[in-house]
Amino acid sequence: MRTDTTTTRSTTAATAAIAAVRNLGILAHVDAGKTTVTERILYLTGTTHKRGEVHNGTTVTDFDPQERDRGITIFAAAVSCAWAGHRINLIDTPGHVDFADEVERSLRVLDGAVAVFDAVAGVEPQSESVWRQAERHGVPRIAFVNKLDRAGADLDTALASIRERLHPRPLAVQLPIGTEESFTGVIDLVHLRALTWADDGTLTHGPVPDHLTADTTARRRALEEAVAELHPEALEDFCTHGALDAATLTAALRDLTRTGEAVVVLCGSAYRNRGIEPLLDAAVAYLPSPLDAPPVRAADEQRQQRGADPRQPLTALAFKVTAAPTGRLTYLRLYAGTLRKGDTVLDAATGRTERIARILRVMADRHTETDHALAGDIVAVIGPKAARVGATLCDPDHPILLEAPVSAEPVVTVAVEARRAADTDKLTAALARLAEEDPSLRLATDPETGQRTLSGLGELHLEVAVEKVRREAGVEAVVGRPRVALREALVEGVSGFVHRHAKQEGGAGQFAHIVLDVRPAGDGFAFASTVTGGRVPREYAQAVEAGCRDALAEGPLGGHPVVGVAVTLTDGITHPKDSSELAFRTAARQGLREALRSARLQLLEPLAEVTATVPEDALGAVLGDLAARRGQVQATTLGRDGAAQVSALVPLAELFGYAGRLRGRTQGRGTFTSRPAGYAPAPPLG
Repeated sequence: MRTDTTTTRSTTAATAAIAAVRNLGILAHVDAGKTTVTERILYLTGTTHKRGEVHNGTTVTDFDPQERDRGITIFAAAVSCAWAGHRINLIDTPGHVDFADEVERSLRVLDGAVAVFDAVAGVEPQSESVWRQAERHGVPRIAFVNKLDRAGADLDTALASIRERLHPRPLAVQLPIGTEESFTGVIDLVHLRALTWADDGTLTHGPVPDHLTADTTARRRALEEAVAELHPEALEDFCTHGALDAATLTAALRDLTRTGEAVVVLCGSAYRNRGIEPLLDAAVAYLPSPLDAPPVRAADEQRQQRGADPRQPLTALAFKVTAAPTGRLTYLRLYAGTLRKGDTVLDAATGRTERIARILRVMADRHTETDHALAGDIVAVIGPKAARVGATLCDPDHPILLEAPVSAEPVVTVAVEARRAADTDKLTAALARLAEEDPSLRLATDPETGQRTLSGLGELHLEVAVEKVRREAGVEAVVGRPRVALREALVEGVSGFVHRHAKQEGGAGQFAHIVLDVRPAGDGFAFASTVTGGRVPREYAQAVEAGCRDALAEGPLGGHPVVGVAVTLTDGITHPKDSSELAFRTAARQGLREALRSARLQLLEPLAEVTATVPEDALGAVLGDLAARRGQVQATTLGRDGAAQVSALVPLAELFGYAGRLRGRTQGRGTFTSRPAGYAPAPPLG
């Protein structure tokens, strides 16, 4: 009986611990202030003892040298802190579109998010993109309108921007006290109190100032009406009592946030340490715990599911892998079960078992060791040697395979080679390790050009990757424009082309006499023999076909593969002693090359089918740019959300640099995908 009681208490304590966890992401456009928000959260929760500043390169989450040099977030960084009896696992995500895949992988494992907006600019292009990413993953969000101390800052304008660009119902729960330089605090519309901050960041609670009483009353009433309109239980309470109390309002706002029907909006100035405490309170009050999230489902046909219960079999997803001085770090989100140091886990996709040597609470590039982690936790582990991003680590006796995060398809490709030939293998290994850490990077070797290529989501993405290789592996890499794999197509052939191959160097010689008809034929290669009477034996005819294939590997226009050729062997002569398969293969290779020089060929270039999604107001500029790139527009579709979709066939050679140009012409809001679409005649050289 005591054992049962002890087990019950232990389970209850574990459940309470999970309920007090918040796994949150900070989402925003570049320079909206999300890293500063993160730094202030760490400072206020006592996690750090000094305020980090982006412009000084002293932030905790932007710890990579490139992040500090460039002043932007490049890699998603996880940190943990405590607030009001809750443990908050926070991921500061990049705001640049080139690193959207870092955001995607983070959102896959988060339960909630704080979207940060600039009070002057409102909803910017990348903040719109990350908002849509969060919507796809069903991640509930609250909003923080930052930089209210800036000239031109206006909360109502930002709210209108959220309403028009993102289409949720924004519910402002605060009213600024003062504007621009005179911004000193906020009115809490839920609890009807004033929160003001001194210059040193000290928070003071007080009554609503007299000059803001009327505005506060009006805005509180508008908030109650908006909530009652969206929430049935709040509506019933509103109709009964004519108003909503703070408890009812908070509960309704929590429900609306978690269903996505509305977004709670707070405001402040992170740089001046104003508004962060109520933001933390709102994250705890409105955003879900792991217990509130739906159970995860297996990606296989069994469709088994597991919830945030420490008693269930271990189920964890690896969402990030990095190389650190302490060893290879694998970042995990635990969905079910309990993970202990020394456990053996199964990589469900590969069937390989891995041992967990250490479990770490993560503070960006610093770590605190722990002996176990519960369902709902986000931790890093040392030990797994082969687990990749997207791997499911689970109880070996209860396997389950979760759906892995989907990496974006690369849109920019460059050629990469070591400056010194001796560093080639070292460069290849460094790039392969980088691609393992970042699945949106693709490393390949072009089988036709022999070039090693690196593909990514943008020019900056690739620039950062190459610089990381230089800094960490000590390899100087030369980045260039990749060569396009051209083709040569037969336009007009020749008939009755005669070629005799005779070679005598003592002993058995080589002799083959062939007559070929060469004509255009579709996109591939076709061979036939019409020789009768045994003048060319079947095995020699097969050798002629093999020799023709050899010849088509390099055409006369520039050494490119030749396509669209049909060859017919119409006649031939053999020698009783000197003829052989090798002789006929050599004759065919030499003969067809000569025949192609006599024929007429044209150069073909590869095409890509491009599908671009752009704002409607930028459509003209995008169409003009595609025309300048020799693109042929196939279709243009206008959507209801103010976006247009353009489909076009564009020469692959003209797509280099297109990602940056498209973003420039659409203020960063345009995206595109491409796929191979065959070949077409290339324009004349010169």
